[in-house]
Amino acid sequence: MTALQNSLLVILLHGVGSNGADLAPLGENWKARLPDAVFVSPNAPERSSFGTGYQWFSVAGVTEENRPARITAARPAFDTVISDIIEENGFNGRLDRVVLVGFSQGTIMSLDAVASGRWPVAAVVGFSGRLATEKPLAPSTATKVLLVHGTSDPVIPSWETEKAETELKAAGVGVETVIEPGLGHTISIGGVDRAADFLEGIARN
Repeated sequence: MTALQNSLLVILLHGVGSNGADLAPLGENWKARLPDAVFVSPNAPERSSFGTGYQWFSVAGVTEENRPARITAARPAFDTVISDIIEENGFNGRLDRVVLVGFSQGTIMSLDAVASGRWPVAAVVGFSGRLATEKPLAPSTATKVLLVHGTSDPVIPSWETEKAETELKAAGVGVETVIEPGLGHTISIGGVDRAADFLEGIARN
């Protein structure tokens, strides 16, 4: 198992107005169960329109109609961040050993990376996010996805995760969904533990 875990790169992608350091504790938690995995938690490439932290794309004036185009416009900078991390950690040509883990906007970008077909990675773990990728979807059906969302999320409603599950499954992607009653726009201990189970399964493959 150690050799397999050693070959897993987990990239943690934060939400808007946050930074890489905010998600880094996830990797520290999972290190106990995946002691040889590599965890990287970068800052997004733009300063946040909120005035603090960073963002993958601006949410100022964002609507259901203009969000997909903003995500598409954010792809080059996002791809540069991911490519650099993969190269720096020796995972070129090994996307089947790369996992994207996102929270909120980080989940949006992670799901877009897979759904657009640009990044056929081993897996995505998405907390409190949505799928807002421009159609048609063209994902690798080899990618596994775990989505976790709380029913009391005031920022992104949990039905967005259920919608994402439906659309990804229709495109041939294997998706597991955990809907947590009463949870807001955050990551619970239960969600962290469920994701650890999921990552252990990916590491063994």
